[in-house]
Amino acid sequence: MSMVPESHPRYKSLLNRGKVVDAFESGVLAKGGLIAHGRGETYDYLIGETTPKVAKEAIKASAAMLMLAKNPVISVNGNSIALAKDELIDLAAELNGKIEVNLFYRTEEREQKIKELFEKNESNNENYKNNKITILGIDDANKQMPNVDHLRGKVSEAGIYTADVVLVPLEDGDRAEALIEMGKKVIAIDLNPLSRTAQKSTITIVDELTRCIPLITKEIITLKQQNLSNEELNQITEFDNNKALKEVLKLISDKLTTQ
Repeated sequence: MSMVPESHPRYKSLLNRGKVVDAFESGVLAKGGLIAHGRGETYDYLIGETTPKVAKEAIKASAAMLMLAKNPVISVNGNSIALAKDELIDLAAELNGKIEVNLFYRTEEREQKIKELFEKNESNNENYKNNKITILGIDDANKQMPNVDHLRGKVSEAGIYTADVVLVPLEDGDRAEALIEMGKKVIAIDLNPLSRTAQKSTITIVDELTRCIPLITKEIITLKQQNLSNEELNQITEFDNNKALKEVLKLISDKLTTQ
């Protein structure tokens, strides 16, 4: 990646591709994650590789919802760790610090590699130095979600199992649906507005992960500075997800028909 100049029009995309390849070669990312990343890139082309206005509205509503939560948890898989580990740590530090590792292809070896990857932050990340971050889901995945038969159904009691709001970047549709059925509010980051995850979640942010996460963190900091009441924050969380997804589809349609 050092051979690609920052002036390259595909620089950010190529940088992210390099991250997922490195994660795969290190054992953090499963083979299927490479396919998922390529699929996501396709949808990013379709929305113009920029954060749409409707996504910014979803980000603001999500920030308020996370602030109101009693036990918000950020669920991460191999792709999200590969692409935005540090950004996710910064976001968690603005909340209660809980990040839960949740994998479809779960092996002890892969879990250990992910644990080691997070622990490397202890020496160079201020949020780790200040003990603001708790990594769940590796040594304490002691609960089983109902109606999820694969390994992503294994969750931490202190994390996803008792969470009231779960942020799920790059999620499996069946687990997102199961989280909703458990009575949780689900905030999804999904570039595909037609996916089951996007359709079933409480709020879906149709945006690319590495653009989106810092924007959520920034919005939370802004809302904190405004000292809003819970009532005012609740008003911000009022978000019509179906309407928002239709707006994204229209954006894509308009883009395709004007090319």
